Amino acid sequence: MTEAPKLLLIDDNAAVLSALELLFMLDGYQTISASSPAAALKHFAQTPFDLVVQDMNFSNDAKLADSTSGADGMVLFADLRAINPDVPIVLLTAWTHLEQAVELVKAGAADYLAKPWNDDKLRVSVRNLLELGEQRRLAQHAALAAHERAQVLAKIDLRGGLFVSSAMQTLVSLAARVAVSDLPVLITGANGAGKERIAEIVHYNSNVKTGPLIVLNCGALPSELIEAELFGADAGAYTGAVKAREGRFDAANGGTLFLDEIGNLSLSGQMKLLRVLESGEFERLGSSKTRRVKVRVISATNSDLPAMIRAGQFREDLYYRLNVVPLVVPPLAMRVSDILPLARLYLGTARLSQSAEIALKVHSWPGNVRELRNAITRAQLMCDAGIIQAHDLGLKQFEPAEKPAVAEILAPTLNSEPNQTDIEAALLSAGQNISEAAANLGLSRQSLYRRMQRFGIARSES
Repeated sequence: MTEAPKLLLIDDNAAVLSALELLFMLDGYQTISASSPAAALKHFAQTPFDLVVQDMNFSNDAKLADSTSGADGMVLFADLRAINPDVPIVLLTAWTHLEQAVELVKAGAADYLAKPWNDDKLRVSVRNLLELGEQRRLAQHAALAAHERAQVLAKIDLRGGLFVSSAMQTLVSLAARVAVSDLPVLITGANGAGKERIAEIVHYNSNVKTGPLIVLNCGALPSELIEAELFGADAGAYTGAVKAREGRFDAANGGTLFLDEIGNLSLSGQMKLLRVLESGEFERLGSSKTRRVKVRVISATNSDLPAMIRAGQFREDLYYRLNVVPLVVPPLAMRVSDILPLARLYLGTARLSQSAEIALKVHSWPGNVRELRNAITRAQLMCDAGIIQAHDLGLKQFEPAEKPAVAEILAPTLNSEPNQTDIEAALLSAGQNISEAAANLGLSRQSLYRRMQRFGIARSES
């Protein structure tokens, strides 16, 4: 649970402090009170506060000429700012001086209110300042995280890939770390999500990057031919085998073998693959001669392998041998921030109109990156004057007049107000990290929590 904001309340009047404490307690804030500048400075130096509410006058002797000048408050304000200039300070005074207020605002005061204050106005001011401060901290955190990720990505051979979303940047960083080991890697994800690109990144950042990268799509071959493709075959091993043939393991010796759609491998092929992974040994079909290779195996699938294990269609021991380091590629719909950069990557001389950008962002992309690339290729052929409109993309068209819900879908782009779809997508993209999702949406954590509650969005812990 997010910790409640902490406020420092400074006033030499005990009744005022009690009133402020009660007011802010009702809003769920933590408060610490100080009745003198010295006590306030001590608290401020020792405790991290989110906001300060400060009186401007501390002299109780009405005979003093400067008892209502606010001079002591101005000194305290300057001292607080010197300790931490980032904490917003709301100033309260029973004697308002316009010139003084202007000077203090110029000096960094967040707000300047007269006593007796209006409770609603003070609460709104404090709430807005806290949200602005949270947004600033989140933006700084996001900028720092993005800078750190960029530094990491700069050291990785990305094979021409473009990875903008934090989800994909995290995945690519993990792939690069895994690459330097010899462990098998299992890449899972929907068709067209980019599993082969991740496999390339693993290979070209590995210790065998100078060796061959051999690819076999197990789903593109009849089951009776997959084993011959993998392990090779002697002449006469099967009908039509008129001469010996080299298998993919032989071809990949000293490098990497990428087995796409591994779920299509037959049970006998799975048993032989398990043996190669454990010993590096195999026999060609129709041969009794044992061959030995050193190959890094990367496999990929869009199948539910645990379900196939339960159905007796996939070996459990092979699954755990392949799945030492799982890499999960999220679908494009879960990394919305990648959509437009990828679209522009595929563009030639054409450019996207605003309607096209909106259509791209709200489409569900069941075909993922592959579908996006095809849509852009089509649009470049269909568009007029080099400007791609929404209808050129060939995607499902939305008509707000017929479908009122579409106005909500378009709202984030047109009005910068995230709706339920945007919030759910941001949470998925950020791996349910509230701070990161809020930063991506331009909200504070508190604002995001309020919108989640309004839309009935439960935070998944999976």
